[in-house]
Amino acid sequence: MLSPSRALLMAAVLNFAGAFVSVGVAKTIAGDIVDPSGVTQTVVAAAITGGIVWNLITWYYGIPSSSSHALIGGLMGAGVIHAGTDILHWTSLRNKVLIPIVGSPLAGLVVGYLLMLALLWIFRRSAPDRTNRYFRKLQLVSSGLMAFSHGTNDAQKAMGIITLALVVQSRNPAWPWPDLLPAAGASPGPPTWVIVACALAMGIGTAAGGWKIIHTMGSKILRLQPVHGFAAETAASIVLQIAAHFRMPVSTTHVIVASIMGVGATRRLSAVRWGVAGNIVTAWILTIPAAALIAAVTYKILEAAFGS
Repeated sequence: MLSPSRALLMAAVLNFAGAFVSVGVAKTIAGDIVDPSGVTQTVVAAAITGGIVWNLITWYYGIPSSSSHALIGGLMGAGVIHAGTDILHWTSLRNKVLIPIVGSPLAGLVVGYLLMLALLWIFRRSAPDRTNRYFRKLQLVSSGLMAFSHGTNDAQKAMGIITLALVVQSRNPAWPWPDLLPAAGASPGPPTWVIVACALAMGIGTAAGGWKIIHTMGSKILRLQPVHGFAAETAASIVLQIAAHFRMPVSTTHVIVASIMGVGATRRLSAVRWGVAGNIVTAWILTIPAAALIAAVTYKILEAAFGS
């Protein structure tokens, strides 16, 4: 059993490692949400602000909302207020954002439920104390896989928005460091230095903790025993790796919360604290429009102060 500080350190290292696996999600953020040709640095700044402000609001209240969807909402709000709805890539938004918003939590719920049922059947003749001793060790593996998958998916959102800013900057002929810019292409990928910087930021941020969110995830939705933690983390990791393969910027928060709920439902429906889960779902629904609104207001303020 790891202490909280050692668990955070392990998660930070694996978050860092996971960020190097692929850049598909980063390419989606950089080129498939809004048309890069219609984006300015003011749009990027407003988008980031919209995402950050909404994340800080939900963090303050201990609600595990989606930073991924906050960033996407911010990008949509700032882009639309700058250039109208034509700037949005509607097909990509439908296939890579809107459908996965619903599909990824459902997948986490179903996979978590089925995996927990399978474990209950496999260990049906084992004493609970003995089973939990096994899963205290196995949970080190599942939590490591979860941290790695988190890095694979979430670090790429930051890579994508930085890459988009660099694409905008590449239109400036006076830019003095062309080697820092991404390679030209319809769906640009992040330069190596961006991947390293975002991986480091992800690892450091994880190591710094986030105890309000950790408390909500670990005890407010469902009282987790090691076997439940193993099932939820494994289920969420499977969904996240599939999503990353298909370049879908899904919410790690959505997936792991749904997986916990699926695992808890195998005990009895009342084992899940549906009131807390309802607050989380409300935050999910509000995240994209709220971040979009904040970003749109921020864009207007920045436009008035510095121009578009």
